[in-house]
Amino acid sequence: MQVIIPVAGMGTRLRPHTYTKAKPLVTVAGKPVLAHILDSIKGNKSISEIIFITGYLGEQIEEFVNANYKFRTRFIEQTVLNGQATAVKLAEPYIKEDVVIWFVDTISDAKIDELKKIKEDGGIFVKSVEDPRRFGQIKTDSSGDVTKISEKADPPISNLVNIGLYYVRNYKLMFQCINEMLREKKMNKGEYYLMDAFQMMIDRGAKFKSLEVQVWKDCGTAEALLDTNRYFLDKRSMMGAKTKNSIIIPPVHIEKDAIIENSIVGPYVSVASNVTILNSILRDSIINANTRIENTQLHMSIIGANSVFAGKFKKINIGESSEIEEE
Repeated sequence: MQVIIPVAGMGTRLRPHTYTKAKPLVTVAGKPVLAHILDSIKGNKSISEIIFITGYLGEQIEEFVNANYKFRTRFIEQTVLNGQATAVKLAEPYIKEDVVIWFVDTISDAKIDELKKIKEDGGIFVKSVEDPRRFGQIKTDSSGDVTKISEKADPPISNLVNIGLYYVRNYKLMFQCINEMLREKKMNKGEYYLMDAFQMMIDRGAKFKSLEVQVWKDCGTAEALLDTNRYFLDKRSMMGAKTKNSIIIPPVHIEKDAIIENSIVGPYVSVASNVTILNSILRDSIINANTRIENTQLHMSIIGANSVFAGKFKKINIGESSEIEEE
């Protein structure tokens, strides 16, 4: 089984952090979003290769993966950002077996180990949500096979939405449909959507099983990143730093070389390496590496790496190498 991970996007919804850092490398609960995905499949012997479709700041992705993982990998640059389907098509010459397509915003409890049991042409991981109008919606029959896919339909065709994680056994038909879309310029709002290719496959008799997950966390916006941070900290709290005159309220993730004095930190705070926090109150925030926080109260905030922040703000989102100090 091969894995395609498209990571070419510019991550505009996560600015200012993605001006200097590739979106998949933005940290949550102590490590990059991409690391949470790769760690979940590390040791999976059914995976023969991971293919990364890179773009903006793609050299950061390649450097990070090569330095931290031993997967057999391939990196392909997407120079024209005109849709998910064209990103996946770049991997076509190298796909020789069934494939998982995993968009990097997606954190879930999907059981990748069980995909080999699927006898259909593929599977689409889905989640039931209260308001599906902002998502790609999935309609199924009584046996759980996908019958219709609709992007942001209103009224919705179903409360099941796709989470950006797919399994395709019949990869040859998938690429046939993608190539037909490109030849005939079948675009949707200026892009070639992978889900449109899947609908073409279904219309031609292919069977996709809907695979429902219980947990689905998005990492595409600052608010979503903080929510995902809470999710991971609830699963695993870590306190490694020595503190002075301070209170730590779990769950937190605090690296052992952080310095915390005269402060209250937590709950739901991630503190990276070489961070100093003085005379402050922090909750529900992510503080990246080599940063100094002083004389402030922060909540629902993300502070980029190599920054200095001191002031009376209560909610702020600043990028890497920033300096904000009240006079």
